[in-house]
Amino acid sequence: MHVADGIERDALRRPGRKRRGRVVAPEDVAKQPSEQRQRYPRLCQTRATANLNLRAKKALALRAAGCGRRVWSPLTHHSQGSLPRLAQEQQIPSARSVAKRPGRILVTGGAGFLGSHVCEALLRNGEEVVCLDDFSTGTRANLAHLEGHRGFRLLQGDVAAPVTAEVEAAQVDAIYNLACPASPAQYQADPIRTLKTCVFGAATMLEFARSRGAAILQASTSEVYGDPQVHPQPEHYVGHVNPIGPRACYDEGKRCAETLFFDYRRQHGLSVKVARIFNCYGPRLRPGDGRVVSTFIVQALLGQPITIHGDGRQTRSFCYVSDLVTGLLALMRTPDAVTGPMNLGNPAEIPVAELAEMVVRLTGSRSRPVFLKAAVDDPRQRRPDITQARQVLGWAPSVPLEEGLLRTIAYFDRVLAGGEGAAAGRAMA
Repeated sequence: MHVADGIERDALRRPGRKRRGRVVAPEDVAKQPSEQRQRYPRLCQTRATANLNLRAKKALALRAAGCGRRVWSPLTHHSQGSLPRLAQEQQIPSARSVAKRPGRILVTGGAGFLGSHVCEALLRNGEEVVCLDDFSTGTRANLAHLEGHRGFRLLQGDVAAPVTAEVEAAQVDAIYNLACPASPAQYQADPIRTLKTCVFGAATMLEFARSRGAAILQASTSEVYGDPQVHPQPEHYVGHVNPIGPRACYDEGKRCAETLFFDYRRQHGLSVKVARIFNCYGPRLRPGDGRVVSTFIVQALLGQPITIHGDGRQTRSFCYVSDLVTGLLALMRTPDAVTGPMNLGNPAEIPVAELAEMVVRLTGSRSRPVFLKAAVDDPRQRRPDITQARQVLGWAPSVPLEEGLLRTIAYFDRVLAGGEGAAAGRAMA
């Protein structure tokens, strides 16, 4: 399924941004056509004085907002013996120095599963894309078909580190902050780094967005709801999360990132969007990444037992990647007043054991399920309430689970045939 086309570049401008007319200073009155000065001397002088007052007001407003001077960055002030200094004070440019040309988008984590599809969709819609990734979980192979595109640029870097000169020079107008390991196996492998990516990465990108006057979208997660006691989960539900469990690096990291986004909105008036993403699947998932869809498909194709943690009655809701990308792009082009958080996912709910049976049937495999000990803090149920997305975005997923699984199975069949089967099999054995 193709991602929604026809998204205008102007949709990614900050809402309310208008072209400014030329400001005429008093000394410029003498430069006006002599005939006009002679016919309308009082009008010319009045306009010049009014424009001078406007310039003075703008200068005061910029000074109050901190433009043109060195400002405190949330990542530069840690108490002695605490987390290391991760950023330097940045020089915030004045409003005049910020580029006004729309259509250049920064995608952090753009080499990952979801990020690569977002980059592809933006390019299809005529945008220029700057992709930033450290390749800790993303791969260059996900972007191989884009690297020759004239509107695409790939930069290697850590989103939690200070913004590099290359990123600064890109002069982007909007940011999709997608950088973070997203599967339990990946984010629990280095929980401290995961937490820093969630929190420091968000703070770095927010400060960069503020310096650029750019809109910024945060890829949050349904994991902010934890093991929910409300079902399905609406956006106003505050969640049920274990703050010290093995999943907390991701769950609480994303919750803290959301806090930063809305504080930047309240304190600085920054244009922010927060999407709470439920389970997403599709081509470019990695074999052995620990996600349930990729794990079941690879095991079935290799004829291995299908490993199910717990009794298999825990439920999930799976959204095909093209549907999710459509929702993300639609959220980004909403007016400034639409901030989210907004659930994006498929409300069709299925027990994990039934998903395993479906994968076995669609692959024609003879694999049998094997039930293992339940994972710590694994949610018993997960289903999004997407009422807000339907009403505000006019969005709802359209790819049925079986159709999406068939596409994903075809992708993994090609991947495994290309030599990754043995490695994936050893990883999940």
